[in-house]
Amino acid sequence: MDLESGNCWSSYKKESWRNLLLLAYQSLGVVYGDLSISPLYVYKSTFAEDITHSETNEEIFGVLSFVFWTLTLVPLFKYVFIVLRADDNGEGGTFALYSLICRHAKVSLLPNRQLADEELSTYKLESPPETKNSSTVKNFLEKHKKLHTALLLLVLLGTCMVIGDGVLTPAISVFTAVSGLELSMSKEHHQYAVVPITCLILVCLFALQHYGTHRVGFFFAPVVLTWLLCISALGLYNIIHWNPHVYQALSPYYMYKFLRKTRKGGWMSLGGILLCITGSEAMFADLGHFSYAAIQIAFTFLVYPALILAYMGQAAYLSQHHNNSTSYQIGFYVSVPESVRWPVLVVAILASVVGSQAIISGTFSIINQSQSLGCFPRVKVVHTSDKVHGQIYIPEINWMLMILCVAVAVGFRDTKHMGNASGLAVMTVMLVTTCLTSLVIILCWHKPPLVALAFFLFFFSIEALYFSASLIKFLDGAWLPILLALILMTIMFVWHYATIKKYEFDLHNKVSLDWLLALGPSLGIARVPGIGLVYTDLIAGIPANFSRFVTNLPAFHRVIVFVCVKSVPVPHVPPAERYLVGRVGPPGHRSYRCIVRYGYRDVHQDVDSFESELVARLADFIQLDGSLGAGGAGANDLGESEEEGGLAVIGASPFSVLRPEYDMGEEEQRGASVSIGRVGSPTGESVGREVVEAGKKRVRFVVEEGEEMESEVWEELEELWEAQNAGIAFIMGHSHVQAKPGSSVLKRIAIDYGFNFLRRNCRGPEVALKVPAVSLLEVGMVYVV
Repeated sequence: MDLESGNCWSSYKKESWRNLLLLAYQSLGVVYGDLSISPLYVYKSTFAEDITHSETNEEIFGVLSFVFWTLTLVPLFKYVFIVLRADDNGEGGTFALYSLICRHAKVSLLPNRQLADEELSTYKLESPPETKNSSTVKNFLEKHKKLHTALLLLVLLGTCMVIGDGVLTPAISVFTAVSGLELSMSKEHHQYAVVPITCLILVCLFALQHYGTHRVGFFFAPVVLTWLLCISALGLYNIIHWNPHVYQALSPYYMYKFLRKTRKGGWMSLGGILLCITGSEAMFADLGHFSYAAIQIAFTFLVYPALILAYMGQAAYLSQHHNNSTSYQIGFYVSVPESVRWPVLVVAILASVVGSQAIISGTFSIINQSQSLGCFPRVKVVHTSDKVHGQIYIPEINWMLMILCVAVAVGFRDTKHMGNASGLAVMTVMLVTTCLTSLVIILCWHKPPLVALAFFLFFFSIEALYFSASLIKFLDGAWLPILLALILMTIMFVWHYATIKKYEFDLHNKVSLDWLLALGPSLGIARVPGIGLVYTDLIAGIPANFSRFVTNLPAFHRVIVFVCVKSVPVPHVPPAERYLVGRVGPPGHRSYRCIVRYGYRDVHQDVDSFESELVARLADFIQLDGSLGAGGAGANDLGESEEEGGLAVIGASPFSVLRPEYDMGEEEQRGASVSIGRVGSPTGESVGREVVEAGKKRVRFVVEEGEEMESEVWEELEELWEAQNAGIAFIMGHSHVQAKPGSSVLKRIAIDYGFNFLRRNCRGPEVALKVPAVSLLEVGMVYVV
């Protein structure tokens, strides 16, 4: 038995290693496409104008020393060994860090964020107990509301710079790869050939986006692997053939000599050196598609050594060609032997396309996250693969990126200006990641503040040095990412601000349950057959748009469901925990509330028929309610609010009872705190009431033989079935937002013009929620905020 067990364990380990190595191989094409093509333009951007060659190799060796230590400290030490561990349940990126911080401290400004949304059993946080110091920092952040706004602005800045990088990286990558044609044609022909070829490749690249990367994704990893092996071989050849002693430049002493000799010019040239770490952020942003170990193995054992050899090989060649001025015009291709120059050119162009594809897909992903969390206008999101989760395509963003990329290639026409722009965007994102990771170290990992301070000061000082070198080149291209970021941040902040104000307006203008219960024949109100789905952003209370609907049309449906579709600050919500269902009023009123929760990486409306799925969940709830006896899951005798009963998690797992406990002391019941039974409370005690497992079978309206069911439950199920057959109507508010009288000029411009312009030109909520046009009832609402 021991021998058999040992064989099983050995087989398991072999299978695990096989899967891990396969993931590491697949990550090459998705994660490292951008980072691996940086040797194409680093030396060319560094030696553009700020520094020139001399009779000695101090400048060349100094640049190599900077490249080596930058690659070692930032991608290897910072990202691979530290930042990758700050994942949000396996997901990475700027919003992942932000959502992780928001779940450990009450610093979120996003509307409608209740404890019920965040404390999901799948995302139960297992972290060390809080220390006194971490609790002090947490209390300080929670106390000062201005810090909440500053934190959100920091996240939006990082997000906008990632989008800006999605414009700049394809342009500089493809342009630099194509510029290898310089060696085979005259200067005049080169000038008229490289830009058109670059634009043609970019247009084709964006035109193929709607097919999805899964159809050509198998081609990505071999291309990047071939490219890495190619630059490694070229690097070894150049080291052996031209300067075997180039390894001496890895000493940090050469950085000191470089800065001492070049002074201001050397400092400004750091804007080109930092391009060696472009794409490092992708290791963290794409963490959810792979695993920490796979990304760590791929970078440590393949990508990092290949890049170091490539840069050493270029330095070895340049150190022996001081008098060849073309070496400083064409940094990479001049070091390639003429016999293999054309094959290398083809592989370089293919690698640049793969690297551009990775950053474009990342841009789609982060915009989807932004709109899920209420920070970006609604746009069309197309899921290009049914099998591979997270592969999306956004048509409007795709064509905008294409136009901007082509404009950058045509407008700049040289690597220098593109490199300055790309470098500033990259360093800004890294600075934001450093700041957010420092907060994660304190708030989430509960490490001493000195540890977080040491991390912050060490990496922030390195990145700030590079950032300053990029910022000084504002007029030489660095203005572009700043301009893009300002435009995008304005759009995102205005949309976010107006979304919060709309939510607060709904919160303060909701009507009481007594008003709903009083509606009846005595007031001339009729109940008509069918189901009315009333969409609202509220998790409690009767929304104002429903009262406006009843006031203007004195009738409503026999079955009323108040539906709240919302995104919560976790990556994924499992289907078993997606629906929260409860009663609004007594059982005889046939009014319900359903909260449908999605994570910021989830596919919205991922079922064929949302209304049929919703009705099935209502049937689940009715049976659960009946199985608990009188009142069931929505009973007020369990201690719920007098307005509404509790909410039950309806899914394939054991049900959990949620009880709203309203806190009247904080912003007029802005968010209801919720105690969770099966999920557990912060103290670890079972607060709610656990319910036995209802089984994984789908609820049907036919009672199996021998199964007992209360007559009231069967009657309610029968009415639900009849109402579904009579038809389902979708009641939604058609909103117009305007600033309050006496508001500042800035607020009036932002609300009356900015937000309403964005609202008119983005996808409506009925389109985003896939509401059938024939069943839609819109209620006009004016929001005065």
